[in-house]
Amino acid sequence: AMSCQLGPVTTNPPTASPTESAAPTPTLFPFMVNHGAEDALVALYQRSIDGVVAIRVETEDGEGLGSGFVYDDEGHIVTNYHVVEGIKNKAEVDFYSGYKAYATVIGTDLDSDVAVLQVDAPSEELHPLPLGDSDTLQVGQTVVAIGNPFGLNGTMTTGIVSALGRTLPSMHDAPGGGYFSAGDTIQTDAAINPGNSGGPLFNLKGEVIGINRAIRTMNYSSNFQPLNSGIGFAVSINIVKRVVPSIIETGSYDYPYIGISSPSDLSLAEIHALGLQKYTGAYIIKVIEGSPADKAGLRGGTRPSGIEGLPAGGDLILAVDGYEVKQFDDLLHYLLVHTSPGDTVTLTILRGSETKEISLTLGKRP
Repeated sequence: AMSCQLGPVTTNPPTASPTESAAPTPTLFPFMVNHGAEDALVALYQRSIDGVVAIRVETEDGEGLGSGFVYDDEGHIVTNYHVVEGIKNKAEVDFYSGYKAYATVIGTDLDSDVAVLQVDAPSEELHPLPLGDSDTLQVGQTVVAIGNPFGLNGTMTTGIVSALGRTLPSMHDAPGGGYFSAGDTIQTDAAINPGNSGGPLFNLKGEVIGINRAIRTMNYSSNFQPLNSGIGFAVSINIVKRVVPSIIETGSYDYPYIGISSPSDLSLAEIHALGLQKYTGAYIIKVIEGSPADKAGLRGGTRPSGIEGLPAGGDLILAVDGYEVKQFDDLLHYLLVHTSPGDTVTLTILRGSETKEISLTLGKRP
């Protein structure tokens, strides 16, 4: 057993002989240290930390803490919408150098939970971070989060890409109740906690590939703050690269809209109850009246299947522009990353036992 004492152990420590002092210091657990990977992480932190900021806001509920990063030389800061939601005054932006400045929210996007702030700071404080390409990510890749968990500025955590193309509820109310879906979400096991929200998720090249948004947890601290459980979510940077320039230019961003309700996944029992002839695809429960899907002739379920809330007889979307749709998440990923309102897409559907192609002109989310 090892014991630890505070303060000096002896008043007169023995003097080391010259031969002893020349001996190399042994490395603890040398077989466990990958020096190349360690050096890469150290270099990534040193290269990136000046572009990561902590954000403080005052709301009706008290002080809020979050993270963000420098987007460009003009002083635009990217963070999550929920970090600045309900803000009373300007946000405080704290740079790692110690410099602090106030920032104004210039635009928000409730669909992807993104906000853009404009900070008044000297150019030497602005270190924009390079953006990567989240479409090239693979499950198993190492990722790094830097942010402000629990107010601990400049905290770095590592993990892997646990899954890609996840769908979460957005903060944008959908017609008929509920919320629109936020798609193309990265799942990671890098430790993300309250205060990390809005901060960058990096690949090992030091490119931002996502914005840390949320965690899924069953654990809460004594003041009801959610605690990390190894399930974290980040907004993909390819969504951000579409949304942020539009916010800077116009204050908002319009998402493509089809106008269907679809479950993210179906069990085998549900597939059998619906009488579907394929295990994969995005099943249409409901078509919103007057929507692009309605105008294109897509069909939702119309007759009881024996399962409440899951009517049979709806179309099953198999592909969009030739891109395979295994589940609703795939359809959403393609639309959000590759299309805009006004674009026309070709949907391959299964209607009963017949495969059809349907042309649909995308609207914008109401």
